[in-house]
Formats: sequence, structure tokens, C-alpha cells
Amino acid sequence: KSLLIRSRAYTYLPLRITKGLIAFNMELFFTINNIADILGVSIHTVNTWVNKGTLVLEKGENGQVGFYAHQLMGIPQVETMINSNWEEESKVQPVRDFTSIELFAGGGGLALGMESAGFKHVLLNEFDKAACATLRHNRPLWNVVENDIHNVSFKDYEGKVDFLSGGFPCQAFSYAGNKAGFEDARGTLFFELARAVKEVKPKVFMGENVRGLYTHDHGHTFEVIKSVIADLGYTLVEPQILKAIQYQVPQKRERLILIAIRNDLANRVSFHYPSPYHRVVNLRDAFFKGVLYDCDVPESIGQQYPKRKREIMERVPMGGNWRDLPDDLQREYMKASYNMEGGRTGIARRLSLDEPSLTLTCAPAMKQTERCHPTETRPLTVREYARIQTFPDNWEFCGNMTAQYKQIGNAVPVNLAAAVGRSLIRLLNDIEALN
Repeated sequence: KSLLIRSRAYTYLPLRITKGLIAFNMELFFTINNIADILGVSIHTVNTWVNKGTLVLEKGENGQVGFYAHQLMGIPQVETMINSNWEEESKVQPVRDFTSIELFAGGGGLALGMESAGFKHVLLNEFDKAACATLRHNRPLWNVVENDIHNVSFKDYEGKVDFLSGGFPCQAFSYAGNKAGFEDARGTLFFELARAVKEVKPKVFMGENVRGLYTHDHGHTFEVIKSVIADLGYTLVEPQILKAIQYQVPQKRERLILIAIRNDLANRVSFHYPSPYHRVVNLRDAFFKGVLYDCDVPESIGQQYPKRKREIMERVPMGGNWRDLPDDLQREYMKASYNMEGGRTGIARRLSLDEPSLTLTCAPAMKQTERCHPTETRPLTVREYARIQTFPDNWEFCGNMTAQYKQIGNAVPVNLAAAVGRSLIRLLNDIEALN
């Protein structure tokens, strides 16, 4: 690799890595929080590196403290962002129309991202009435099957669909038997995903879930899932936990991605996870015209705080939480929890414009997972919620306000889904080339 030459005037020469001729952008700036999130360590750990001189703090354009990219060379997670193939991968197009079935479709985050990548949905199954209304309202031509998945047969699609996906709700597998196979998964919603795969026999299927699934029940749950995938006649690609902040999503959200390729194809092709975006986008990018949207966030409905809560939240600075309140207000707000151990940094939390949002939940004003607007003393609105999940502004949500927040909070971020979708399109293009 070429070496960075940094002048006393803090200017950077344009450099390239010889292999692949990938342009370096050494002026990329990462805050302390960014690095902690990307590496999966605590802010305390990053500060320890600073105190030891391993990393040296510098000031960014907005007066934030953090690190320029040249300090972080040698850290694989950062190097993949600096040397990303994001632009090249964003141009991937399907060589033909690849068909898709999606289960547990919710308010459409995964489906919309996959559509953006090039998939043609032939069926979407969802049980929630408001979510189905959202899907139909925005895509009248989609075949939305509103029913409990246990009652839905997929046998008519056998051999006719290229790809099947679903973010199955994670139910406890602890009662499962000792076979750790297809039979052990019965009674869970993962079984319904597996049943659909068995009936459809797609070339590739994907499951996505929270990162905790990987270690759930001391790993037994995941062993059952792997065994079921093998029983179905599919080869599981090495699973990865993708951090949404690395895929042009202004939110600290992680998803476990499971990709499985049918055995008759698995040894002849390879799946490659998507390259990350060059930088971490934040709430400023979400709420104002810029890299993510071509206009400021539109007005919309949203929850409001009761009078006393608003008075207390007004005292919380941007990026702060209950610990930034005066002691008397801490005691009033926390009540019996005041003397409990642990940081509980989600309580009375005001987000920062210069950082990604914390993971969205199904409501923006729950005490344990507060998501207060960075500069106004109120919960995030529905459209602000949607932008944090990278839904386009023209994607309208149906149902009452509570139902809309729930649909958005449960969704897969659209940009993350699109990035994974492009990698899947590339895989299916390779499979198509086999013929």
C-alpha cells in the first residue's frame, strides 16, 4: 500500500492502493462513538487507547473530536470502509428478472430494499393488518397475502421462485428435543420459514434476525437452525452480523444475516457480503438535505411528552441522558431506579445530530429506550423514524400512529436490505451464468 504523506498544513495527498486502484480518502473522520460502534467496544475502551497514546484525538470540521482515517489504518473494519467497492456494487443489475417470496414482511423495509436491488416479489406474507395495508397502499401490484403463515401453502411456487427471505421472529428453542434438526424446530416461526423453503425449493434463501439469536440458549438455538438448513438440502454461508451504520444507515442497529444456497449450486458459486459505505452517516444526514435525501425531513404526526416530562427533558443536552440532569431531577425522574447499578444510558436520552441514532424501538418515548429529538424537546416523529430506517419519503404508513411507529421500528433498514440484496443479485447472476 502507498504511504500517507501528511503535511504540516494538514492537507492530504491523493493516494491509491495499487491492487484494484481503489482511491483512498484519508480525510474520512470517525468520532469516538463511531469507532466504538464499528469495533463493537465501549467508549471507555477507545478512551483508554487515547490515554495510552495508541490513538491521538483530532478535531473534525464540526468541532467534534475523533480520528482521521490515516490513524486507523491496520484496523480491518475501518480499512474496508476506506477501500470500499460501494459505488461499483451499487451498479449491479440482474441479468434477468429474479423472483422473490418474502415472509414476515412487516411494513416493507426488507421488501423495499430487495426491490431496489432488482428482485421481483411474487408473494409477500404478513399477519398484521396495518402492515398489510401499508404494503398494498404503496405497491398495489404486489401480491400481499394477509394471513397467519401457518395457514399459507407455498406449494404452487415449487421450482418457480429464485429467492425466498424472511425476518422470522425469534422464539425460544430451549424446549426442543435432542435431534437438533427439522423436527426440533416445529412449533416455532423459524419452522414456517423452513417449511416454505421445503415447498418452494428456491435457489437461495435468507433469514435475518437480531444478533442475539447467534448465542441464544447457549448456542443451542443456532445449532438447531444449522441442522434444519442442512436437512433441507442447503449449504449455509458463514453467517455475519452486519452493522447498519456501515451501510449508509444513520442508526446503530445490528442484524444477523443467514444466507443458504441449494446444495446442487453451492459448490459452484460463492456469496460475498456487501462492501460497507465509505463513512458513517448521522442524524444530520437523515433530517436535512444531503447524501441520503434531497430535501429536509417533511412534517408528520408524532407523540408528545406530558408537561412535567417535557420540563425535565429540556434540561438534557444533545447526546446526553439522565445522568446529565441536576441531582434533584435525576432522583425525581429515576425514582427507585436512581440507586441501581449500571449506566442505563437509554433513559432520558436525547439523540445527537452528529451521531447515528440508537436502535429504534416500536415507540420513541419508552422510558428505558428514550429517543428524544436532538434539538427539540419531543419524541421523534413518524417521518423522522422512517428516515432513520432509510425509508423513502414517498413510502406512506397505514394504521394509527402507534401502528406506524411499530411498523417502522420493527423494519430492516432499507439501505442495509438493498446492500445485501445487491450481493444476492450478484450471486444469482453467477448462478445464471452456470447455465
